[in-house]
Amino acid sequence: MEAEIGKVTQYYERMGIAVLMLRRMLKVGDEIRIQGQDLDFTQRVTALQINHTNVQWAQPGDDVALEVRAPVQVNDRVYRVIQI
Repeated sequence: MEAEIGKVTQYYERMGIAVLMLRRMLKVGDEIRIQGQDLDFTQRVTALQINHTNVQWAQPGDDVALEVRAPVQVNDRVYRVIQI
């Protein structure tokens, strides 16, 4: 099961960092799925940053940066994978 939590607003290719605009809470340790026109992958959130400061969680409305394991594009959708 999955719940949409936000979308990609920026991607820094050289660093492999995506910036997400959150619609729901996200925390370190969550498993996320990023889905776009040309990609679809899951990964665990190992670190989050807001304004270059490490945080353990982020709330709706935050712009949060995280390392991604594959190139993403602006407007790719981000989902939290919910284990039942």
